[in-house]
Amino acid sequence: MISCILLSAGFSSRFGSPKALANLNGQTVMEHLLHSLVSSDLGEIIIVLGAEAERIKPYILKHKKVKVVYNKDYNFGQTSSFQAGLRCISKDAKGVMLLPVDFPVIKTETINILIKEFYLELSKIIIPQYQSRKGHPPIFPTWLKDDFLSLKFEEGLNAIQRRYEEKIKLVKISDSSVIQTFNTVQELKDLIGN
Repeated sequence: MISCILLSAGFSSRFGSPKALANLNGQTVMEHLLHSLVSSDLGEIIIVLGAEAERIKPYILKHKKVKVVYNKDYNFGQTSSFQAGLRCISKDAKGVMLLPVDFPVIKTETINILIKEFYLELSKIIIPQYQSRKGHPPIFPTWLKDDFLSLKFEEGLNAIQRRYEEKIKLVKISDSSVIQTFNTVQELKDLIGN
C-alpha cells in the first residue's frame, strides 16, 4: 500500500489564515483535497496538523483511510511535520507520498498514475513532471524512512532527493495541478480562475 502524508501544520503567514481552510469552489481546500485522495488508490492518508489545528479539525473527512497526527514541533517547519507523519505510517506501506496542503487541485487520476509508476519500480523515488517542471506529490520508497527521520529540522526534505539522485524517476504528467501551488490569496484566485 501507499501512504500519503498531507502536510497542513504550517503558519500560512503569507496567506494570512490557514491555507487548509481557504475557499475552493464552495469547499475548504482540506475538504476538496481529501475527496480527491480518498477516491484514489492510496491505502491511508495521514494529515499532519500543527498551527490552527483546532480550527482545521472540523473540516477533516471522517473516513477509514484518514488519520490525524499533531506535530508539536510544527514551528520548526516542513521537515518536522513530514517526520511526525512518517512515524505513524502503516507497517504495510511500501511507499510514502508527500503532499503539502497548498497543492489543492491535484486530481485523483494523477495520484493513481503516480502510484502505478511507483509499483513498477519499488526502489525508485517518483517525481511528477509537467512540461519539464518537477512538481508534487513525490512518492518515496519506505526504505528511505530512517534517512528522513535522521534529518535535522533545518534540513530540507529535498536533501534526501539530492543524496539519492540516481534513484529518481521522473514521470511526465499532462496535468498541470502537480505544479499549481499557492502562498497568497491572489495566487489561489489565479489558480482557480476567479
